[in-house]
Amino acid sequence: MKKLIYWLIPALLVATLYAADVTDITIPELKAALAAKQVVLLDANGSESWQKGHITGAIDFEATSAKLATLLPPNKTALIVAYCGGPKCMAYKAAATAALKLGYTNVKHLPDGIKGWVQAGEPVEKGRE
Repeated sequence: MKKLIYWLIPALLVATLYAADVTDITIPELKAALAAKQVVLLDANGSESWQKGHITGAIDFEATSAKLATLLPPNKTALIVAYCGGPKCMAYKAAATAALKLGYTNVKHLPDGIKGWVQAGEPVEKGRE
């Protein structure tokens, strides 16, 4: 247990430091980026939630985190948006941190998450099994 704690605390501190570099994006701003095809979405809600419904085109971070580098664009200034459940959900930090560690410099967070997206009347798509 002590080994786990010694590993977990530094990992959380690193994730917090990286995630601190992430600014928020609003639903209207995200909609504009989606319409312009200028964003890659990282859904950090977990594969089960992603299967039930995610923002159209979002990558299932849980299922693809090991190969994330192959799924993101080569342009390190591309807009990457991470999201999870809603304002109180912090799962997005893992996805945002992973993108930052890969060298992406324009990583943002949708604080409204999937709940806010749905409440705003925006469409979702279900996963392919």
